[in-house]
Amino acid sequence: FFGTDGFKFLVSMDQVDTIISAMTGAAGLLPTYEAIKAGKHIALANKETMVMAGPLIIAEAEKKGVTVLPIDSEHSAILQSLMGHPREDLRRMILTASGGPFKDFSLEEMSKVTPAQALRHPNWNMGPKISIDSATLMNKGLEAIEAKWFFDLEIDQISILIHPQSVVHSMVEYKDGSIIAQLGIPNMIIPISYALSYPHHLKNSLPPLELETIGVFGFEKPDLNKFKCLKLALKAAEMGGSTPAVLNGANEIAVESFLEGRIGFLDIPELIEKTIETHKPYPIDSIEAVMKADRWARETAREFLRFWRKQ
Repeated sequence: FFGTDGFKFLVSMDQVDTIISAMTGAAGLLPTYEAIKAGKHIALANKETMVMAGPLIIAEAEKKGVTVLPIDSEHSAILQSLMGHPREDLRRMILTASGGPFKDFSLEEMSKVTPAQALRHPNWNMGPKISIDSATLMNKGLEAIEAKWFFDLEIDQISILIHPQSVVHSMVEYKDGSIIAQLGIPNMIIPISYALSYPHHLKNSLPPLELETIGVFGFEKPDLNKFKCLKLALKAAEMGGSTPAVLNGANEIAVESFLEGRIGFLDIPELIEKTIETHKPYPIDSIEAVMKADRWARETAREFLRFWRKQ
């Protein structure tokens, strides 16, 4: 099976009740939406679906009476930390980030980063696109937007902390000041199996988390001056409408261009920012409107690249 006709056929099969949406980038939006329309439950690893069209995805899932459960470790951790607690008691959610391979780099050092360096994540084994997003912290910005729609929050109810050990996967703070966290070794088997067995936990063959060998957990605020992509994502979430889809489309072009050696590492946020600044946001009331914003962002970013001087 391949292409649009292939995924439409797959999601319409009567013997299928759950779809794992694990495509990379904006390409995952239409298959996921079609699966929901076909009445299938979704285990979602494709965060771009929620970034671009969160309100449409949630509305369609409610209309069809299907569940959309997160596979991302951070959102899985939040889902588990919410279990058994009234939503009105919630104060904020705290997403954790490893900080990526350049957490301690200066801006000067970051300006010389190569694709090979950026692809080496300290804790997780991932594909090229998400590895670069993790290095720029755009991944965490996309996850913040995803969390906004998954858990029906305002963006200012979502905090981000750098946690280099990648053991505390995320936390929920309640209005009495108590914080509930989910911990585990950094392995995607755990959140994937939880999404497929929800609300149960399945036994697996992974080694246990031995807290005594870790010793100390570190937490710190992200540097938004160094990691401008995160700042841009949070701003796009505040602007709303078509802006998150434009952010995502421009980011995909920027990451692709960096991996091809056409732009530098610090050019990634600059290209995204220029694209967003050129955009006039509009309401997202259909999947067609989302795809229009995505196409516009890609075309605009490519036009900027024609005259780009690599930093």
